[in-house]
Amino acid sequence: MKKLFLLPLVFLMACTPDETISAYAVTGQPYTLTEMNDAPVTFRATIEFGDAGAFSGMAPCNRYFGQNEDPYPWVNIQSIGATKVACPQLKEESLYFRALESMTLAEASGPVLILSNDAGDSMVFQIER
Repeated sequence: MKKLFLLPLVFLMACTPDETISAYAVTGQPYTLTEMNDAPVTFRATIEFGDAGAFSGMAPCNRYFGQNEDPYPWVNIQSIGATKVACPQLKEESLYFRALESMTLAEASGPVLILSNDAGDSMVFQIER
């Protein structure tokens, strides 16, 4: 009897619409970082969104991944998982990850994604054409 009660609950949870940035950003194509705090970047980094807040990308040295469950336009990128390859740009990679983890708001408009926070920091990403 308990299983019959849980079945509709599971079904309702599966039907809940995705309210994360994944529902608003372009999916299936990586955004490339072009600016941080209004200055051009000197390294290559990407971010891509999957289903229900999943994200992944390529930092200057390593692939990374994680989950954002906050509803759009908020983001909460924490506990980033990454591979452990060493390269000359590990300092830039650390800067990139710290910046991502400090972002709290997102604005997705077609091929442009802007992440920002209340401190005035920003990251601008664009889909390469």
